[in-house]
Amino acid sequence: MKRLLLLAASLALALPGSAAERTITIGVVAKSQGNPVFQAARVGAQDAAKELSAKLHLNIKIDWRTPNEEDAQKQAEAIEQLVNAGVEGLSVSCSDANKLTDAINHAVDSGVPVATFDSDAPASKRFVTYGVDDIECGKQTMEELAKAMHGKGVVAVLAGNQNAPNLQKRVQGVKEVAAKYPGISIRDVYYHKETAQDAAAKVEQVMQANPDITGWAMIGGWPLFTDNALKWQPGTVQCVAVDALPAQLGYIRSGHVPVLLAQQCYEWGHRTVELLIAKIVEHKNPPAVKEISALIPSPRRTWTPSPRTGTSGCRSEPVGRTGPVRRGGAGRPALPQCLSWNSIASPSASPACSRSTG
Repeated sequence: MKRLLLLAASLALALPGSAAERTITIGVVAKSQGNPVFQAARVGAQDAAKELSAKLHLNIKIDWRTPNEEDAQKQAEAIEQLVNAGVEGLSVSCSDANKLTDAINHAVDSGVPVATFDSDAPASKRFVTYGVDDIECGKQTMEELAKAMHGKGVVAVLAGNQNAPNLQKRVQGVKEVAAKYPGISIRDVYYHKETAQDAAAKVEQVMQANPDITGWAMIGGWPLFTDNALKWQPGTVQCVAVDALPAQLGYIRSGHVPVLLAQQCYEWGHRTVELLIAKIVEHKNPPAVKEISALIPSPRRTWTPSPRTGTSGCRSEPVGRTGPVRRGGAGRPALPQCLSWNSIASPSASPACSRSTG
């Protein structure tokens, strides 16, 4: 009888979902609820939690504490609240590095490891940051725009939050490349609240005051999450923007935007949760403090009707990994899991990146 009880106890310890299963809560603090790129990151974090829970026989939970609009003070308060609530790790995208460094350092000093994504706090004690190389992102944006403008014209830079360290570096990259083109001048850098409506209003305001602008370097794709944000006739003003979520693809279809540069926004959440669990459970640190994610150009517009279905198709390169990649089938290139070829033809079909869409 004693042996049977010991065997039963051993099985209970080994079985997932048993009372002995360890629960780990990861807090995620992104910049704003209203920006779809951070909703994609949220899905990525939740998917990673689910996958790693099954793989490691853990119960990993995501505690999402993101302000409705960008507010670094509210982010700092959320970090403090999460630490007090007993989270074992934090994933943060910083609206203002100066205002968040102390909060991050306090978390780390309290025994809670912190990873940052998209927008870093480089002077903090975070153990890793994940995202694009922001200077190179700015450079690539301007290089693509210069090609579309044939090396001449007047450029406006749309730059979001002036205090965000990642966006400051992207502006730097844009300016470095623009300086190589004698025929291109930058009229100004335009900052705004990082909502689709505020960004679209800023573009309209600037165009009304500066009708000679012939190119927009958008180091974030904020206005493209709304309809009719670009009010000029396609081809009269060139625009290259960062991010390529389904809601934005209509601007490629309409011809307003020749290139979108896809960040791996789903991976912001997914990868940072992986890195945090590796550190918390396996005591593993990443090989480098900065882990660079790819920035992938979207397809240039080559739309053709499908002879079988009559719907639009696309013969071009992949959009990029805003979610897990899957093969396109029928000779089509790979697309992110959050996209389908129907969603490219009709962007409203897939409003956000997740494994359940497409």
